[in-house]
This record gives sequence, C-alpha cells and structure tokens, in this order.
Amino acid sequence: MKKAIALAAFLAGLAACQGSAEKTAAPTDSVTSTATIAAALIAENTLTDQEKADGWMLLYDGTSKAGWHVWHSKSDGAAWKGDSGTLRLDPKGVKDWQTIGGGDLVTDSAFTNFHFSVEWKVADSGNSGIIFLIQEDAKYEHTWHTGPEMQVLDNNGHPDAKIIKHRAGDLYDLISSAKETVKKAGEWNKAEVIYNKGALDLILNGEKVVSTRLDDENWKKLKAGSKFKDQPGFGAFTSGHIALQDHGNKIWYRNVKIKKIV
Repeated sequence: MKKAIALAAFLAGLAACQGSAEKTAAPTDSVTSTATIAAALIAENTLTDQEKADGWMLLYDGTSKAGWHVWHSKSDGAAWKGDSGTLRLDPKGVKDWQTIGGGDLVTDSAFTNFHFSVEWKVADSGNSGIIFLIQEDAKYEHTWHTGPEMQVLDNNGHPDAKIIKHRAGDLYDLISSAKETVKKAGEWNKAEVIYNKGALDLILNGEKVVSTRLDDENWKKLKAGSKFKDQPGFGAFTSGHIALQDHGNKIWYRNVKIKKIV
C-alpha cells in the first residue's frame, strides 16, 4: 500500500514537472515564431538575381525608412513605420485630411524615365495613392500640385469610390481604369507605374489599366477637365520624386522597387 502511494506521488510530481517545463518553453517558442515571421516579412523586400541583372533597385529594405522623407518635412514622420517588412502608415490622430506625425512619404531621389513597382494593401475604407514626377519646391504646397496619382483605395468601403476616375488603379481624376483588377481591403495588390519620355502606363495586378501620354493635346484636355486645371505645374515635368500618400488611413506598402529606363 505504501509503495502504491509512493508511486502515485512520484507520477503526480513527474506530470507537474512536465507541465511546468511546457509552460516555460512556450515563451521561447513564441519568440522564435515572431522572429521567423519578422524575417519572412523582411525577406519579401529583396531582389532576385535576374532583377539585379535587369537593373532593378530596392527603394525599401524592409527594416527602415532610409531613402524616404516626409514632404517638405511637415512632421517628424513618426506615424510612418519602416520596420517589420512594410512601409506603413499608422494613424493615431488626423488633422484636416492627413495624419498627425505623418504627411506624404517621398523618395529622397528623383527619377526621369522609370518602371516603378510596389505592393500595397489598405484597411477597410482606406485611401492612399502613388504620386509621381513630383517637384519638391516651396512654391508647391502639396505633392499633387505637380504629380499625377495612381489611386490606392478600398473600392468597397471608401466614399471616393462613388466618384468616376477616383477608384483604385485610376489615374486619379483623369482616366478610369480600363478594367478593375483591385482586390478587397486587407489583401495585397501589385501596382506598377511606367513612365518613358511622356508615355505613361499604369498596371494593377498584372493588367494594364491606364495608358496615355502626358505631353500631347489630349493630356491638356484631360487636365482642363479635372480638379488640377488651376495647377500650372501639374503633370508638367519629365522628372521628379515618387510619394506614398498619407490620406489619414491605414496603409501598407512592401516590395518597393524601381528600374531606370534608358
């Protein structure tokens, strides 16, 4: 009887030790899992050997905001986060239509003829944009006073989607997408902007959705019929910076890269 009691006590103690060991191991497993996920996210922002050979350059390394700054240094940029594999806007408060501590995030470098590629996703009812050929001059208050925009939007939730030429993939307020290929909020989209000697193509999720020129009579007509008609510098330059727009909503970007066209 005493042996049976002793055996039962031993088995109970062993079970307790095993349970304690499992509980102790759990945080380590969690840390390992988090580190693995973070590494995978950062690994998204890399170039293949073929891309390198073709002349592609990364504009985001997956870990920092190096190579980017807030338009006109309007804030310290704290609302833009560059770690964990995404360039993302995390609004904590909004003044007018932009995030406190945010502002449009602009490339340090300017580009002439280029093929720009990026992946983006928005939160429900999210709004942002890819703005290009921007002139960072004190006389221009906003990025869109000079740069055309490829719209980034949750078509199913944001009220701007009710306006023609304001939907995802559109050349904002100028040309509607030939075909809507955008995915729902929370899913990744791949956007491409190809500008070469006045010719502009916008590609969303592998399909060309806009094709036009920025230097002909048709462009003048498009601009005259848009909200940019009173902005003389709008779409008037053949070289400029690229911006990720702060419209006061959560937005994520990754795999940001560019290839110069020569």
